[in-house]
Amino acid sequence: MSHIALTLWAGVVIGLLFGAVGQASGFCLLRGVANSAKGDSRKLRAFMLAMATALLGTQWLAAMGYFSLSNSLYITPSFSWLALPLGGLLFGYGMALANGCGARSLVLLGSGNLRSVVVVMFLGIGAYIALSGVLAPGRIYLEQATSIPLTTQDIAGLVALPGWAVASLLGLPIAAWAFSSADFRASPRDWVSGLIVGSLIPAGWYATGVLGFDDFEPVRLASLTFVAPIGASLQYVMLSTGTRLSFGVAVVGGIILGALITALIRRDFHWQGFQGPGQMARSMVGALMMGIGGVLALGCSIGQGITGMSTLALPSLIALLCILLGAYLGVKGPLALSHMASNHRSLH
Repeated sequence: MSHIALTLWAGVVIGLLFGAVGQASGFCLLRGVANSAKGDSRKLRAFMLAMATALLGTQWLAAMGYFSLSNSLYITPSFSWLALPLGGLLFGYGMALANGCGARSLVLLGSGNLRSVVVVMFLGIGAYIALSGVLAPGRIYLEQATSIPLTTQDIAGLVALPGWAVASLLGLPIAAWAFSSADFRASPRDWVSGLIVGSLIPAGWYATGVLGFDDFEPVRLASLTFVAPIGASLQYVMLSTGTRLSFGVAVVGGIILGALITALIRRDFHWQGFQGPGQMARSMVGALMMGIGGVLALGCSIGQGITGMSTLALPSLIALLCILLGAYLGVKGPLALSHMASNHRSLH
């Protein structure tokens, strides 16, 4: 089996596991932010535990020489001080309007939620509008006009310590904080989901950086992210004879299938649709915001919040904080509040 085939099959397996865990546990950053505002921090702690697990696993694999994170898109010599934070805010607010991020929408799609079809399609369209469509020239100009150099590319360089040491100093306290809640410890589906989702990030790095390594035809080093891959998946469905299947597309397909299988086993598969045109319009606008914002921010709540953070990239920290702020503003906003009240079941 070729190295590309191995990488693709690894992507499918990783997607299957993510879809199954997401469907069974309701793993979701938006739900974590919304529930924390009501006093229930279990979903947010699950997300933070996933981040800590991904950080520790990724940095230790990199320290052992399996791959170099400098080859990832997150470690860059410069970043846009305007485009990246703006993208994070757009993504976070759009996530609240659409009632879930791209990854969560894929899981819901596999569970029979037809609203997620609209979210996935418009997120993918928004991503490609910003990547190579009518907004691409403006995005490129904005990024170039507001780009500033980084004296150090990651947090490890900033504090002059090895990545594995910084990962331990940050990851272990974050994990300890997650488990400091008695409610969280008493909820196995939350802490198990955090551990599994977090472990899938270094698995993704290994799949592309080790299984996909080849001197003549290397696979780009990557792990889980869901903005550009959703757009690429829509493109692949339409133009598969002229395009090559990628790791990200394989993960997207695996997530939908994994969620579907799990929903059927749990007898939790239910067809769901929009309750009215207003709800549909909010989902469409929110999905477009996520697609465009995710491109500006170089990732989504998973792509920057967990995968990007696992590289200790400084821009990833900024993007995550802005995504969280955007989601919080969206949850507190009147439109998002009314939307989530009428559509709360879709997060389960």
